[in-house]
Amino acid sequence: MLLAVAFVTACNRQENRQNEEQQTTETMQNEECLICGAPLEYLPQDTMMTCVLCHKKEMSKTQCVNGHYICNECHTAGMDSIMAVCLSDTSRNPIEILERLMSMSFCHMHGPEHHVLVGASLLTAYHNAGGDIDLPKALTEIMSRGKQVPGGACGYWGACGASISTGMFLSIVTRNTPLSGESWNLTNKMTATALAQVAEHGGPRCCKRDSYLSILAAIDFVKENLGVEMEKTEVVCSRSQRNNQCLGERCPFFPKK
Repeated sequence: MLLAVAFVTACNRQENRQNEEQQTTETMQNEECLICGAPLEYLPQDTMMTCVLCHKKEMSKTQCVNGHYICNECHTAGMDSIMAVCLSDTSRNPIEILERLMSMSFCHMHGPEHHVLVGASLLTAYHNAGGDIDLPKALTEIMSRGKQVPGGACGYWGACGASISTGMFLSIVTRNTPLSGESWNLTNKMTATALAQVAEHGGPRCCKRDSYLSILAAIDFVKENLGVEMEKTEVVCSRSQRNNQCLGERCPFFPKK
């Protein structure tokens, strides 16, 4: 009897060691810091940091556990290439356009680039679905506005940048300004609608999940309020294994077994 118990205990220990090794391997594969792959840490207050790539000094709350800091500008280097992709895309489905943009080398698992990509995908699909906009000018504007929303806004501002990007999109489409009337109401309702969807599914943040939720909210909102019907399809995430903070089955886009 004692031998059997000892054997079972040894097997359990071996299985636990294997699980720990597997978890460690997965964590190391899912790199967060673009320099060393270490996890990121989010500080409670701004601290003066120096970008390891361009050496610019600025205040920030985010660095990796080894002290590496990359500024938003360097983190999104290469994002200008979205112009060529969007201007040549004929899809009316913003999720399809988003997937193409997120597959490009400049886009990481998480980062402020999503604050531009959501709006750019919506502008492109809206234009292709018959929306009356000057697409080149609109894309230039969404890049300018989206880049002003820093990484970590979801945690520090209480407003996900992907959701804010839907409000920017609608503001550009409706030519909204701070002195507008009806369009002022619509743009704020758009952002609020997207934020409500993001909040409902909880944290921690996932830039992919929040981008999907924001775009799906925008598709319905635009159809109801502007009468332009963009295409919408079921979303199944293909990047869950790359996210250390993935919600798993709690995420509406997690692949079903």
